Amino acid sequence: MTVEATTVRVLRLLALLQRRPSWTAAELAAELGVTDRSVRRDVARLRALGYPVHATPGVGGGYQLGAGTRLPPLLLDDEEAIATAVSLRLAAGGTVAGADEAALRTLAKLDQVMPPRLRAEVRAIHGATDTLTSPGIVVDAELLVTLARACRDAVRVRFQYAGRDSDGRVRTVEPVRMVATGRRWYLMAWDVDRDDWRTFRLDRMREATATTWRFQPREHPDPVAHVQRSVVAAPYRYVARVRVRADADRVRGMVPPSVGRVDDDREGWCLLTAGGDDPEWLAMHVAGMHLDVEVLGPPEVLEAAARLSRRLARIAGG
Repeated sequence: MTVEATTVRVLRLLALLQRRPSWTAAELAAELGVTDRSVRRDVARLRALGYPVHATPGVGGGYQLGAGTRLPPLLLDDEEAIATAVSLRLAAGGTVAGADEAALRTLAKLDQVMPPRLRAEVRAIHGATDTLTSPGIVVDAELLVTLARACRDAVRVRFQYAGRDSDGRVRTVEPVRMVATGRRWYLMAWDVDRDDWRTFRLDRMREATATTWRFQPREHPDPVAHVQRSVVAAPYRYVARVRVRADADRVRGMVPPSVGRVDDDREGWCLLTAGGDDPEWLAMHVAGMHLDVEVLGPPEVLEAAARLSRRLARIAGG
């Protein structure tokens, strides 16, 4: 067998190992059309090139590609290459500082080696697609890494936080999870000084550092639900509660999670909670849902809905 044929087979073996977590020697031999002995030799060649291929002996054993000291080259099939290229183009306008440059660099590398037929497909998809998104708040990528590691390792984090009512107080927290809403990033954490769960916007953090103080993870609320409650209600002057005659999943499809929270109510109804600083704005958006609704409060939103009704009646000549 020629060196070229062996190289092609080794690359195919690498692609198979990247496709799923574990393979038996017999499965790999069948995929490659070789013997188990050839598979063992090819695995040894990959290891010599620096790929950490782990082997588990026994009847249920097999081969698995592990994590190494460097990120190995990824072998992508046609569908994976197209999906990766399209995702990188979308990521070039994201909310993580520096991610757009990294995405463009990666896209340039992929575009350089991509076959012309796939390159044409990617450009066709990109040329036929526009994105309708509101501008997001950019956060530092290093901050994301710091907080992610602190969540993973259960260590306290200290940072300066410029909240709505402060100009940069030092906060010490026990982080649990980060939640992205599409426009902003939030951290749910136990505030050590306030002895309670708190939600923090990442773009308001400064000089965040992970300490060496490890903590025992405590029982906590669902991070997504907790952040959503904070985002929907806490920052706003008015919090409207509206009963809607519709299935909850249907209303969730109409109301972004960063705008309102939808809970199941009695049969055929659901409960929408949404915050805002202007009761007129809240009333207008509730009316714009084109569903049967019952505004439960607060009084300011009820009065705004009544004023909106009278104004529309005058416009209609009633």
